[in-house]
Amino acid sequence: MTRNRQLVTTLGVIAAALLLWMENPWFRPEDIGDAVRTAATIAFWVLFITVVVLLFGERNSAGATEVQVEGPAFARFLFSNTQAGWFWLPIRLFLAFSWLEAATHKITGGGWLDGGTALKGFWTAAVALPDQGRPPITFEWYRDFINLLLQNNAFTWFAWLIVFGEILVGLGLLFGALTGPAAFFGALMNSSFMLAGSASTNPVLFTMAIGLMLGWKVAGYIGLDRYLLPYVGVPWRADVNASRPGTAPATT
Repeated sequence: MTRNRQLVTTLGVIAAALLLWMENPWFRPEDIGDAVRTAATIAFWVLFITVVVLLFGERNSAGATEVQVEGPAFARFLFSNTQAGWFWLPIRLFLAFSWLEAATHKITGGGWLDGGTALKGFWTAAVALPDQGRPPITFEWYRDFINLLLQNNAFTWFAWLIVFGEILVGLGLLFGALTGPAAFFGALMNSSFMLAGSASTNPVLFTMAIGLMLGWKVAGYIGLDRYLLPYVGVPWRADVNASRPGTAPATT
């Protein structure tokens, strides 16, 4: 094990221990004090980001592209075979029209591109703390984030960001252009709505988007990704012709 990987393992164990301490229901940092909770949260995210950076630095090391755990044949087909593009096509189209329809309602319904009052009302209801029952937002950090946006009147421009974000995601999925990134940003919006307490169709759209992200290499093959991905180069792809143990090396 290289020194870098040893450091990743050590930091990962510490980050996992911090997360266990913060999220277990029996003894938490806030039982000691709010400052301890804040310090533990900051420490966790610093460690997590450091681990991600270190792992990214390992991408060119020896054995980085080696497949150590082989996936099921059907999973390899769904996520790596271009014929699976026909499987992902109806899912892509369903998500695409869902996003485009949502954007159309916001454009024609008012309250979004004319000041963002609809978004302001949604945020205000989301951060409200009821006298009884659970609030719409579960996580305090997300409530604080929404409150910060409200205090700075961010809804006036954030509404535009949401509407045109929905349009771009919808068009990307419709034409199969950068399907993986389009699905990611769609899932990000789904997550944001769900964190604010809005379920609606978001869980379904989020689940489908996860599938498209996993199959990003082939999900847009029946579309522009058939030409876009080779043009971009997909520089992190592994050498699919590399020989496996017990087989003869590929010849050119």
